[in-house]
Order: sequence, then C-alpha cells, then structure tokens
Amino acid sequence: MFERIALIGVGLVGSSIALGVRCEGLAKTIAATARSALTREIVAQKRLADVVTVSAAEAVAGADLVILCTPLGAYRGLMEEIAPHLAAGAILSDVGSVKQAVVRDVGPLVPEGVHFIPGHPVAGTEQSGPEAGFAELFHDRWCILTPPPGTDPAALKALSAFWHGLGSRVETMDPGHHDLVLGITSHLPHLIAYNIVGTASDLEEVTQGEVIKYSAGGFRDFTRIAASDPIMWRDVFLNNREAVLEVLGRFTEDLAVLQRAIRWGDGEALFDLFTRTRAIRRGIIEAGQETAAPDFGRPHGEEADG
Repeated sequence: MFERIALIGVGLVGSSIALGVRCEGLAKTIAATARSALTREIVAQKRLADVVTVSAAEAVAGADLVILCTPLGAYRGLMEEIAPHLAAGAILSDVGSVKQAVVRDVGPLVPEGVHFIPGHPVAGTEQSGPEAGFAELFHDRWCILTPPPGTDPAALKALSAFWHGLGSRVETMDPGHHDLVLGITSHLPHLIAYNIVGTASDLEEVTQGEVIKYSAGGFRDFTRIAASDPIMWRDVFLNNREAVLEVLGRFTEDLAVLQRAIRWGDGEALFDLFTRTRAIRRGIIEAGQETAAPDFGRPHGEEADG
C-alpha cells in the first residue's frame, strides 16, 4: 500500500502500527525514530522497523506516509524538524486524541504538496513503550480522521484504506466535534480515575495496604485507567482544556443532583439514573466495543495472553 512508512515515536500505538503493518503487508519499508537508545534497541530486537534512528528528519526522508506517534506536546518541535524533509505527495497524519490542537500546531508548518490528515485511532491500553504493542490493538476499533477543508480525496482514501488494513473502522469528523466527543468518552473518565485514585491515596485513615487489599471492586478498575502514560495524558488535558472543562462542568452539575438524591433518600431518582446508565453499558456491548465483563476493558483470553 505504501513504499515507506515513517513512524515518529514507537510507544504503544506506534509499535502496534508497526506490527500491524508487518502482519498485513501494508508497506515495503518501515522507518521509525526514537530519542532513547534503549527504545531504539528494543525496536531493532523486535524488528518493529527496517530503519530506526534518533533523527526524525532522517526517518521521514522518502516516506510516502508519515505518522506522528508521540505525545501532543512534542508535535510542534517535530514538525519544525521534519517539515523541510517531507516528500511532495506524502501523507502526514498522527494518532493524537485532541485534533484541534494538532490542526493548530502542525497545520501551519505543513509544506505545500504534503497531504495533512490528522487521525485518532480510538484504541489503547494502560501500558506504554515499544514492548506494549500488539498488531490486534486496532481490530474492530474506530479510527477517526479529521481532514481539513480541501483535502485531496485520493489521499484521504489511501489513509482510510491503511487503517482499514490494520483492522479499524474509519470515520471522518470535524476536529472540534471530535474533541467534544472524546472529552466525554475518554478524557473525562481518565480525569475522574486519576482523581479517585489520588483521593484514596490522600485519605490518611485508609492505609495503602487497605487500598490494595480491598481493591477487587470498582477501585481496582479505576487504578488501571489511572496507570496510563502520564506524559500523554498531561498533554491531552492541556490541549483539550475547553472541551474537558465543558463536560467537567456538566458532570459536576449532575454529581450535585446525585449527591442531593442520596442526602434526601430519593431512591426513585437513584434507581432511574442507574437504570439509564445500565442501558448505556448494554449498548456499548451490543456495538461490539466491549466485552460483557464489567472491568473497564481489561483484556480477556488470548488478548490477555498477548
């Protein structure tokens, strides 16, 4: 499908793309870049790329598909480095979960003749690094593309076919709408998880030993989410602050209503809310986006072994 793919960053998503490209034969050559010598050594050992270098400019030379796979905060600096070396006709994309920030930081630096199509594979785990990747990460998951106005249809078709080849379902969306949707479906849940786990660690009357000992319930699942890459999520919240603050405000208002129902013993209000939210959970399962197990997406069976 592509002659040379350049992956700028080989963490969980970058390494999973590389493995998927290998499995499906989507490119003749995979080039990757990593700042850490240890990461480059792992990439070489696992044969994630044919070429691995510390220089992003070297990795993108001659590539007809370039995908930024680093935390969002690194995008602008990387673009300043690679822009002069991007080939005419190449497709430039990314995997970040905040699209307006990508348009803001990357768009103005894209050279004439390069097809800029931001993207976001809605898939991941709490693990990070090149050893965490697996080719099936994107299977039957959504990849959202946010092509700017005037995007070349052939380039969009090629990038869509690429993600289909990795097993994804592909959707196109406006960047602002994407950020609002992901603010409620992904960003706010992570913020809540970080806060709950942080609150538990701050409670002096609950020892750390007790938190771990009795974490077989809901708290355990929050800790899985709260174990996600802190650099990546710091950048997500800083770059999607408007949408996150909007949904956080709505969440705070709804939480106050729930607090009032508990205080006044309004069992009917609690039952109605829990019934409605249970239906949402069933809808997610029926849509094939989760197993029936109530564990916030922890892998099962062969996926867990992989």
